[in-house]
Amino acid sequence: MNSEFVPSPEALPAAFYRALGDGRYESTPATAGPWSAKSQHAGPPSALVGHVMERHAPRRGMRIARVTVELLRPVPVADLTVDVRTVRSGGSVELLEGEVSAAGATVLLARAWRLVAGPDDTPSLRPVPPAPDLPGPQPPHTMADAHLDGYVSAMEWRFADGLGFDSLGPGTAWARQRIPLVAGVVDSPLTRALTVADSSWAVGFELDHHARLVINTDVTLALHRDPVGEWLCLRSHTAASPGGSGLALGQLDDASGSCGQVVQTLLVTERRVGP
Repeated sequence: MNSEFVPSPEALPAAFYRALGDGRYESTPATAGPWSAKSQHAGPPSALVGHVMERHAPRRGMRIARVTVELLRPVPVADLTVDVRTVRSGGSVELLEGEVSAAGATVLLARAWRLVAGPDDTPSLRPVPPAPDLPGPQPPHTMADAHLDGYVSAMEWRFADGLGFDSLGPGTAWARQRIPLVAGVVDSPLTRALTVADSSWAVGFELDHHARLVINTDVTLALHRDPVGEWLCLRSHTAASPGGSGLALGQLDDASGSCGQVVQTLLVTERRVGP
């Protein structure tokens, strides 16, 4: 496979998805992940369920503060159906549940807490050092043995210190979407964050995913404030133990500073050989 990506604007689809009505969405080739042209990167479908959650019985003065996505099986590059329901609704908190299905099979589940926004005099507590400044435009990055004509090309990546996906982490990268999530719809701070969140463990590759199967089973995005602007920065590293599993931890920033964190559980196992 081609290991460099230099997307031209005319080569990219207009969006990751096109709304078909009644909770149905057409997936464009831009959703395809690095492992297969037929399976989606988890970023776009995570953002899609977040998009529907935001529009489900919205309440003034409330915001989605945390989303956890369970990746049940590969999400095909195909038509998807998204259903959202309220599990629990109170005066200041709500728990939402979402389901994404393809051809009648559930491929992704999500839960989100929607909370009343905190008072204006809440202290600004950000116990992390600031992210590095946004680097200038960079030459094409590489990602060995990857499908690069989908999600990877639909995002613009700028790595700190000139590193890239083929460099062992920890890692730091700024990223933004080249195309909107849903055609004709303005992206929200939540959907922009969810689109990039699942890339956290790839930014901070520290386990050799070529020698063994390393893949995340979930992604949790927690936001203490809504991100501002198109560019988001992931500062990611990995924890792992013999006889255990992996844990990818990402700090999420925008140009104004810290806005949240990303946590992903990593399956680490031997690759299957033969049929």
